Amino acid sequence: MSAAPPLAAQGLPLAVGEASEHRPLIITLFAIFVVATLVITVWAGRQTKSASDFYAGGRQFTGFQNGLAVSGDYMSAASFLGIAGAIALFGYDGFLYSIGFLVAWLVALLLVAEPLRNSGRYTMGDVLAYRMRQRPVRTAAGVSTIVVSIFYLLAQMAGAGVLVSLLLGITSDAGKIGIVALVGVLMIVYVTIGGMKGTTWVQMVKAVLLICGTLLITFLVLLKFDFNISDLLGSAASNSGKGSAFLEPGLKYGLTGTSKLDFLSLGIALVLGTAGLPHILIRFYTVPTAKAARKSVNWAIGIIGVFYLMTIALGFGAAALIKPDEIIASNPAGNTAAPLLALHIGGVDSTWGAVLLATISAVAFATILAVVAGLTLASSSSFAHDIYANVIKKGRATEKQEMRAARYATVLIGIVSIALGALSRDLNVAGLVALAFAVAASANLPTILYSLFWKRFTTQGALWSIYGGLASSVLLVLFSPVVSGKATSMFPGVDFHFFPLENPGLVSIPLGFLLGWLGTLFSKETPDTGKYAELEVRSLTGTGAH
Repeated sequence: MSAAPPLAAQGLPLAVGEASEHRPLIITLFAIFVVATLVITVWAGRQTKSASDFYAGGRQFTGFQNGLAVSGDYMSAASFLGIAGAIALFGYDGFLYSIGFLVAWLVALLLVAEPLRNSGRYTMGDVLAYRMRQRPVRTAAGVSTIVVSIFYLLAQMAGAGVLVSLLLGITSDAGKIGIVALVGVLMIVYVTIGGMKGTTWVQMVKAVLLICGTLLITFLVLLKFDFNISDLLGSAASNSGKGSAFLEPGLKYGLTGTSKLDFLSLGIALVLGTAGLPHILIRFYTVPTAKAARKSVNWAIGIIGVFYLMTIALGFGAAALIKPDEIIASNPAGNTAAPLLALHIGGVDSTWGAVLLATISAVAFATILAVVAGLTLASSSSFAHDIYANVIKKGRATEKQEMRAARYATVLIGIVSIALGALSRDLNVAGLVALAFAVAASANLPTILYSLFWKRFTTQGALWSIYGGLASSVLLVLFSPVVSGKATSMFPGVDFHFFPLENPGLVSIPLGFLLGWLGTLFSKETPDTGKYAELEVRSLTGTGAH
């Protein structure tokens, strides 16, 4: 046998290569978590008997349980891997993702969460179809939900690929694609067997693990700097090679007029996008009452707020303790900064370092699995309930037929996500999630807000808003630097982009609102004000809600 090539030649950071002697321990700890979540899924699957169980977990979860699950669903690979990497490479500008995600959560809760929960049954389409023509509106809602979910799934798949590659020492493209496929298969198993009950329990376990793991790394980072945050930030600035510019705005955004607009576009997408994300919104159908929904909101705010504060230690800790070249060598987008930080904190060549690396990587993988399960459930539920049961079968589908359609949809969505995730494996996961936020804010949010709060809103307005916002945002992404024209693009060897911004939100979100208004203005349909009055009472008071 020939000798293995040097670590640098393999594309692996030196630290991870030196930890290879502990790889059996790392893989064992990692596998324990995967097996544990599968056991939970099978257990929950045995209790999934009806459509209500599959779509909404039987509406049996308490406010605390749902708040924990909402946190687990919201704190995705973008939060844990992408933000840590963005901060480690871009300092202050990377931390802007944390701020955007946190503020976005508050907007979603204040405007959408409870009214949507009171008004619908299983999906966003239930709310939109309450006072409009069923078939066209449900079709549009289903299409939009699936597209948004697939965009979000790209980020999770990309995160899974780089994470497991780091652990197993895999450097070949074929190996990384195989890992993405493995995550897709696990995702399909979780949803088809466990439904909402299994997904919710996995999300709760994941939230606890993520908070505990992040607390541990935060404590160890602060301990290394004697709990002096100023020293931590100073070391990060010095080690980054950027000096004081690392702690100031402008390293990634603000250097040019285009990058300033890109930052504005990113900010709008992050702040408004969460309120249109279907996998977050359906979580509020799992509680029995509006009061429980409010309690889950309070718990989620506290958990999510604490986590995003700790991303300061994750990102700046990685910048202070690891050379930028090592982070980039592991993954060009910085997605492995958090696991590398765990390894360095524990000691590169020590068992403790290997244990920390395995623990944090397992937590990150738990994050990915929980979120992909939630996304897949949201999209397959929308297909089965909105498109199959109410459009194709015209409301005559049985619960068994509906659940079977959801399982078939899960398999198809999983296959599409695997294919697209393999192409996206070298892009920053926080940036990919921001694209999903932009699509959700362009297509779903205007329609939801108009439906809940504008009594003149019509079916034509809803269709123009959903399809116009969806088409504009997706087209602008396809012809943006994210897909082609740059070394960091999805297809770096070609250039067919004409839209200069990496996030389309600045254009597509206002366009979605405008099209909804124009569609209603030019509609010949007479709005059903009686139905709107019923919806208003139901959404604000919970009267008639499930």
